[in-house]
Order: sequence, then structure tokens, then C-alpha cells
Amino acid sequence: MLNGILVIDKDAGMTSSDVVYQLRRILHIKKIGHAGTLDPEVTGVLPIAIGQATKLIELMHTRPKTYEGEGILGFRTDSYDLSGKILETKPLSSAISADQLQAAMNKFVGNISQVPPIYSAVKVNGKHLYEYARAGIAVERPSRNVQVFDYQLRDQPIFDEDQGQERFAFKIVCSKGTYVRSLVNDLADYLAVPAVMSKLRRTASSGYTEEKAIKLSDLIADPALAESRIQPIESFFARYIMVELTSNQWKRVQNGAGLDLPVNDKIVGLKYQGTLKAMYQKQGETYRPWLMLLQNS
Repeated sequence: MLNGILVIDKDAGMTSSDVVYQLRRILHIKKIGHAGTLDPEVTGVLPIAIGQATKLIELMHTRPKTYEGEGILGFRTDSYDLSGKILETKPLSSAISADQLQAAMNKFVGNISQVPPIYSAVKVNGKHLYEYARAGIAVERPSRNVQVFDYQLRDQPIFDEDQGQERFAFKIVCSKGTYVRSLVNDLADYLAVPAVMSKLRRTASSGYTEEKAIKLSDLIADPALAESRIQPIESFFARYIMVELTSNQWKRVQNGAGLDLPVNDKIVGLKYQGTLKAMYQKQGETYRPWLMLLQNS
């Protein structure tokens, strides 16, 4: 049985749920889920938890995500990206410098309150915001607290004098729940010019990078590739100390018993015969169960 993280390089045009459906079908696995939704037009890293690794999904959400994308200054859409209806056009009379853009980006680094796009999956009174948008119903969008760890201009912006538009490339490292489209829109508001996000790719999520990713099309062509490409559960806990259990300790862990261990970290991984079986947390002088992975093999 497969247990671990399969890192998919998602193509544009698919939802995250589409990817899970396809993998469930081709790998014949029921216990499977994704960690971090990607909009259909966004490409890149989509970690898929399989088997015992599905217990990690909530923990995976707590780790930062990295995006690289592009924006266009000069017009705005209702969706904050190129898929939406143009609401405002305001050609730029002159270029906005790289220094101005970076200074504006710096204003959004840290803990911020963000309003999600109207075309998003956020729910209000049991309905997704995009359902209200499609029905033409006005609704108040709830703000949410998110964290932006880094917001950087990647290259010199490109100004098109004829169209009165300026393209800029950016890199963002942020927490779960952050809408990058909103960050581009908020940046534009700060600069007093309209803007849209024109391209976005997630390059890292939950500690996994695009170098570890595989295309869904490759797995559809050869499902056997999954076994060699799956990342073991212990890869997610690489930062923690690992303790190899004796047979007597393993019996105690199977019963959920506490252990006295020769380490002093708050959380440690417990392996038996080289495979991660549990994460234990220190409580007083004893380590007790924090996350059980007994069926990991």
C-alpha cells in the first residue's frame, strides 16, 4: 500500500479536485487528498497525501507556500486576473519604477487583513463567493488574517508606452489562505492604478518544491511511476530528531503508551525498522503520542 506525498506539477485548466479524482482512479486508492487548493488557471506544486499521509494534511497547511507570477498595471477585472470582466481601464502616462513597486510590496509583508476576490471559493452563509458573483448578487466579503513572509519584485518592470501598461514579475511567500490575486489588486490600490494578475505558478508548498514534482499526464501514461516518485512520510518531518525504537518500545507505542527517551526536543519522530511510526511530544519528563502512523510501511 502506498503511503506518502506525491508532488504533482498541476497544469492550467484543472481543479485540485480533478487531480485527486484522476489519481484515485489510476492508482486505485481511496485514502487520498490534496494539501492546498490551486485555482484552475494556476500551475505548479500540488502536494497529494496518500494513505497514512492523509493524517498530515492539516499540518501541511501550516507551512508556507511560494508563488512566482506576473501582474499588469493599467486595467482591472472583477476576478483580479485575466479570466474576469474588465471593470476599469486607466493607461499609465509614465512608468512606475522598480523602487516604487518594491516599496509598495514591502507594505504588505507581515500579518495583514485581506479581502478575498469575489470569484473565490470562500463561503458566506453556506454559498461560495463565486456563486454570488455569477448570480449578480452583491454580498459583503469577510476579511481574513493572513501572513506574507516575502513579497519581492523579481526583475525590472517592462513599460509599454503605446498601451499605457506595465508588466512586473513577483515572488511571494505566504501562509495558507492568502489570495495572491488580492495581493496584486491591493498593490495596485496602494499605487492608485488598476492592475490584474496575469500569470501565477506555485513553486513550493508544505516543504515540497517543483523539483520533486511530476506531471499528472506522466502518471496517467504510466501509473507505476507513482511508487518511485512518492515522497516518504518522514520527508515531511525532516527537521525533527528521529529515534529508532527497540522491539519493546515498539510494543509500547502500538498501545499508545508514553516513553522515556534520551533526547530533549519538544517533538521527536519514532521509527521502527527504519520506518516512521509515530510523532511523540514531550509532556513533563515523558514523551506521549502526538501523531500516530502505525500503518505506515
